[in-house]
Amino acid sequence: MPAHRCMGLVIRGADVFNTSRVFTVFTRDLGRVEGIAKGSRRLKSPFENGLDLLSICDIVILHKGNETLDLITEACLVERFEALRTDLPAMYAGCYVAELLNDLTHLHDPHPRLFDAAVITLRNLSDQKLMWRRLMRFELALLKELGLMPSLELCVHCGNDLQRESSQGRIAFGLSMGGVLCMQCRHGQPHVATLSVTTLWLLRSLANPGREWREIGDYRDESAAREVVSSVICHLMGRRPRLHRYLLSGSVG
Repeated sequence: MPAHRCMGLVIRGADVFNTSRVFTVFTRDLGRVEGIAKGSRRLKSPFENGLDLLSICDIVILHKGNETLDLITEACLVERFEALRTDLPAMYAGCYVAELLNDLTHLHDPHPRLFDAAVITLRNLSDQKLMWRRLMRFELALLKELGLMPSLELCVHCGNDLQRESSQGRIAFGLSMGGVLCMQCRHGQPHVATLSVTTLWLLRSLANPGREWREIGDYRDESAAREVVSSVICHLMGRRPRLHRYLLSGSVG
């Protein structure tokens, strides 16, 4: 039974038996893993604070097979995100990141870039002004890594560019189709939203490297972009994420 040492983000924890807990950890090298940490509920636990929720830890995992819980034998705290412990909206946002990682990724399917994107997002949630944009940036990074990224450049149905639509200032986005639509292809399609050119630019900037996403657009563009990305996420999950209502009640952004 090989031992794997890797960096991981703790995204779930549940008590089992009298002294143990089962943890879900999104690791950089192994993807999402579920393992039991025996003795982690004891007062003098060998894990101490190494498996705190929404913290980065250095863990050792014994992989026992696809149908059995892995065994977590060591865990050492590497990084704790203080904003998540002192700011309620930031905590809700962090829990939302954890929910997406738990519900949209597969066990033992590594995505190192997605792990890095999650860590960067959690480190910067203290900035209330940019919090929603950071969450959307993470959502789009997740969709890209999982091969589910909506088309933001060419018509998702025919592949044509959107030059004529851009000149008119409004562009159709097929929520069920998964991307922008040209005038010819939008007719008859269900669940079509209409975006402004500046909203689409914001989405493109959020999906690409660089810092342009910090400045482009106004609140109306951000709100429209949030509705589009949220609709795509809800469609993939088959439900609205549980943390959505807490994000809104916490006045994030």
